[in-house]
Amino acid sequence: MFKTIKTNLKHFFITFFILFIMIVTFGIYHGAEANLDEDRLAFKLDKEGPHIFFEDDKMVVNYVRGGKPEGFYNDQSIHSIEHQVAVKAHFPLDQEDINFTVSSVINTPEVSYEDENQILAISDIESGYKAFRDFLIAHGVIDEQLNWQFGKGHLVLVGDAVDRGNSVTQVLWFIYKLEQEAKKHGGNVHYIIGNHEIKNLQGNFYSASEKYLYVASIVGKTQLDLYGENSLLGRWLASKNSIESINGNLFVHGGIHPKLSEFDYTLEQINQIVRSNYRKPYFTKRERGDEEFLVSSKTGPAWYRGYFKDDLSQEDVEKGLAKFDAKSVVVGHTLQWSVQKLYQGKVFAIDVKHPNDYRVSFPVRSSEGLLIEGDDYYRLLDDGSKESL
Repeated sequence: MFKTIKTNLKHFFITFFILFIMIVTFGIYHGAEANLDEDRLAFKLDKEGPHIFFEDDKMVVNYVRGGKPEGFYNDQSIHSIEHQVAVKAHFPLDQEDINFTVSSVINTPEVSYEDENQILAISDIESGYKAFRDFLIAHGVIDEQLNWQFGKGHLVLVGDAVDRGNSVTQVLWFIYKLEQEAKKHGGNVHYIIGNHEIKNLQGNFYSASEKYLYVASIVGKTQLDLYGENSLLGRWLASKNSIESINGNLFVHGGIHPKLSEFDYTLEQINQIVRSNYRKPYFTKRERGDEEFLVSSKTGPAWYRGYFKDDLSQEDVEKGLAKFDAKSVVVGHTLQWSVQKLYQGKVFAIDVKHPNDYRVSFPVRSSEGLLIEGDDYYRLLDDGSKESL
């Protein structure tokens, strides 16, 4: 009797173990992960900022100060919009300050660029400042003092730099600073709008850390105000394109729906239409037609997942590219195990899970990106190495 029970228990635990491994493997394959620990510094509010708003022809700079024992307060200063203002964003994990200047001048980027310079692309940072910063250092885009080292190269951020983390402020101001640094050296930083940037502009904070609800309250604003029309960050984000062409490569967060080839629109016109809808919630009723197609959460360039979810032919993919005389398209949005070359090198998928600033996860995350040198494409790893694709 005891031997039979022992044998049955053994079989039970072996079966349970096999099923457990199968379930874990299935979950990991589909993007599931376990969060093992979170550093409480993620919710440290002291020195959070700057949050900058335009009021009565003035630029009002706000920082959160204080802590739980003594309470929080808003440290505010007022400046002329005619002047550049020196500010800093604080990163609690490393006790690092990101120093830069802000200006009321915001320009809409060009949509097409043609030169012979390198392109480094990374996507879906999701407010992971440390991973983003360290990746750029590893690949020589910046030095350890955050100074631009990429010369006339193009750094392309293919959307979703915000949400799902606690370093949104640091990431956005870091990109803002990099733009300034790059221009001084003849280079470019291209911040392509993703669906999560659009969500924040529309007031959809479902994926945002609750930390920013408290931040907004302390500085006397709503969470929507942080990216509103009177916010410097809000105006800056709303100026960005949803699709750009750089050296014959299209960069877009979601993708190019094949039907887009039937529209009589230039890249500039597509960007104008999508940009005009950045602040209109996605559930707003619209007339059926081109505008609805371009801003739809199914077919719009910031949302489309057809390269991975639809049964597309090579011809379907290529006619979308031919419309804009492009040799390839680089996309984020849809999670990959690693940077991938698809559809005979016409599509490069670069959305991977980057490490979270404050959270330890299983499986372990590792940043990747894409380097383009002429007609050569390389998968970039977080240790600074590269592999030909």
